[in-house]
Amino acid sequence: MIAFKEKSEKTQKVVGIIFTVILLCLAAAYFVLLIGGPRFFGEDSQLYRSLNPFSGAGDYIKWIRIISYAFFFITIGYLIRVFINWILTFIKKGKAIFNLLGSFIKYLSVLIVIFMSLKALNVDTGTLLAGIGILSLIVGLGAQPLIEDIISGLFIVFENVFDVGDIIIVDGFRGTVRDIGIRTTRFEDTAGNFKIMNNSDLRTVINLTDHLTLVPCVVQIEYGESIERVEAVVKDHIEEIGKAIPDIVEGPFYKGVSELGSSGVELKFVARCEEANRFQVERDMNRQFKLLFDAHNINIPFTQVVIHQPTVFETPKASDKKKATEFVESQRENTAEASDNDYRA
Repeated sequence: MIAFKEKSEKTQKVVGIIFTVILLCLAAAYFVLLIGGPRFFGEDSQLYRSLNPFSGAGDYIKWIRIISYAFFFITIGYLIRVFINWILTFIKKGKAIFNLLGSFIKYLSVLIVIFMSLKALNVDTGTLLAGIGILSLIVGLGAQPLIEDIISGLFIVFENVFDVGDIIIVDGFRGTVRDIGIRTTRFEDTAGNFKIMNNSDLRTVINLTDHLTLVPCVVQIEYGESIERVEAVVKDHIEEIGKAIPDIVEGPFYKGVSELGSSGVELKFVARCEEANRFQVERDMNRQFKLLFDAHNINIPFTQVVIHQPTVFETPKASDKKKATEFVESQRENTAEASDNDYRA
């Protein structure tokens, strides 16, 4: 079933590419005829007047003029959106504005084609626009949710609530913003699942990208182990752990004993990193502290039945006690500016 789905998606992708290539070839041929029309057909020929969307003198073939409008304005709109997408590859912030501009250009080009086609059919566009204005007023009264979505989308973009590429939490869904449209916003979580929400429903949003994320790491040691000896070991190697994890921006820092658990003493470490690297940093910290404790015979407790003599733990030296005290005090100063709520995550 999965193989069939993948094959179907691949076929659709190939068909889409072929269709796009055909349209681009037709558009290229159209512009060649438009530019070389005076040489091929003569400036006064009816066919060239029909192909030229800006020719207002003389008779023209209506269906050719309508096709000409479609090729000209939709192709121009497409090229502008391609240029916008190219710009997006060079910027990190402000992507939402360009995406919104791309969506606006796409809809505007279609509306222009419709309007110009009606004009080519000798429809009184002035009267039509007046009628559309009245109709829009009537429809607008009944389409308030749509208008609310559009206005909310504009506020999201211009107030920079979040941008394309930011990681946010909304209604319990944590995901990366992939697209901010005129009416909806699309998010993707780490599993590749997409969530699409109306812009007006984005009322409570937590932007996790505009600041460094605090990553906790809690490690237990046995009750018989000397905390002072462990703190002395950590002091000597905590900078090495930070260098071993390149995604860490600040830290790691030792926060002290967080809990006296049922089977061991919990020691808490924290570090700051970009939100996109949060879970990888957490896994790397767990690994590095496990390796450190193994290398210095510091046991991490686990449920077991003891059928042998109790472990003889090492007694801390006077230098270890002094080193541990200095280390704990220095770590308090490093993160004194942070609130307690930051470390409960």
